[in-house]
Amino acid sequence: MWLNNGNDEDKRLPAFNRTLVLLQQVLKSSNLNYRALSWCYLGILLERKETFSSTPVGIHDCGYSEKGSLDCFGKAIEIAKDNPPVLNRLAKIFHFLGKQEMAMAVCNMALDALPDPALNWQAYCMRAKMLIKLYLRDLERVKMGLGGIPDQKNLSDAKADLESVMEVHPCLKTYLDLGQIYYYMGVDAMQELFLVDENALNTALVFFAKAMELDLGNVLPEIQLLRGKCLRIKNEELNAIKCFKQAIELDDVGSVYTESFRCLMETLLNLFSQKRMNTEMLMQEVELWVKKAEEKFPKQRLQLELKLVCRHYTAEVLELSKAMVARGKTELVKLLFETMKCDLNKGKLNERSLSF
Repeated sequence: MWLNNGNDEDKRLPAFNRTLVLLQQVLKSSNLNYRALSWCYLGILLERKETFSSTPVGIHDCGYSEKGSLDCFGKAIEIAKDNPPVLNRLAKIFHFLGKQEMAMAVCNMALDALPDPALNWQAYCMRAKMLIKLYLRDLERVKMGLGGIPDQKNLSDAKADLESVMEVHPCLKTYLDLGQIYYYMGVDAMQELFLVDENALNTALVFFAKAMELDLGNVLPEIQLLRGKCLRIKNEELNAIKCFKQAIELDDVGSVYTESFRCLMETLLNLFSQKRMNTEMLMQEVELWVKKAEEKFPKQRLQLELKLVCRHYTAEVLELSKAMVARGKTELVKLLFETMKCDLNKGKLNERSLSF
C-alpha cells in the first residue's frame, strides 16, 4: 500500500522502514517458505529505495547498506532451490515484477526438481503463461513495425506445457489458454487478418466451448472476444458479431480492454462494404453500440479505438456519416469527426488479448 501513496515521502517513508524491520524478524523464521519470500520482498524494497530523495534510514538501521536487490533475490532462490512450491511462488512474483528471464529460470528450476505434471502443474501453467506473453509482446512489435515475425516455438512450447497439465488438472484457465494458443496458430502472425490453419481455429473454438461449460466460463468477456475473432477469420461474421456484443455486455464498467468494441465496429463496417448490411441497419447498430460503449469504457480509450476504425474504414465511415446527417443524426457524426482529430499519442491501446 505504501507504494501507492504517490510522491508524498512523509507517508511512504515510515511504512518503508516498518516493513524492513518486520522482514528482518521474519528472516529469522525456521520456516523455509517464510524466509525465501522475505528475502524476495526485501529485494523489492531495496529496488524501491531510489524512489526516495535520500536512502531511507531503515536500510542502515537493519544492516542492509551493502545489500542489493539482486543479492536478496539470489538468496531467496538459493533457499528455495529444492522446494518446488516455494520456487513457483517466487516465479509468480518475478513475473509480476516484469523480471521475465528470472521468472522463467526459477520456473525451470521448479520443473527440474519436480517434473511430474500431476504434482507440479502450477509450474507448467506459469511457464506457459510467460511463453504466451512473450509471443504476444513480439506480435505487437510486428504490428508496430518494430520487429520480425514472432517465434512460433514459444506457442509450441506453451501448448506442450498446457497439454501436460490438461491430462491431470483440466480447468477453466487451461482451456482458455490452450484456445488462445490455437487461435494464434491459426491466423497470420502479422495482423491477425488471414486464415493460416482452419483446423487450429476449430480446435480453439472447441476449447472455448469447454471453458464455457465450467463455472464462470460463460461470464468471461475474454472468451467471447477470442471466439468472435476466430469466427470472424472463418468468415462467420454474424456469429462473430454476437460474440463481440456479448463481450462488451460482460465487461466491467470502466474496463480498459476495449478491443471487443473495435472488433465489433470493424466487422459491421466490413459487412457494409461487402453490401451484406444496408445503411439503415448499420446506422442502428453503430448508434446503439457506441452508446453502450460510452457507458462502459473510458472516453479516451473509446476515442482511440474509434480512430483506428475510422482510419481503416474511412470510405465506409464517410458514407455512414453522410447518411446520418441526412437523417438528422448529427451527434454520432460529430463524435466520429472529433475522433479523427484526436491525438493518437494521448494513450496506448491495450495489447490484444494480453490480459488473458
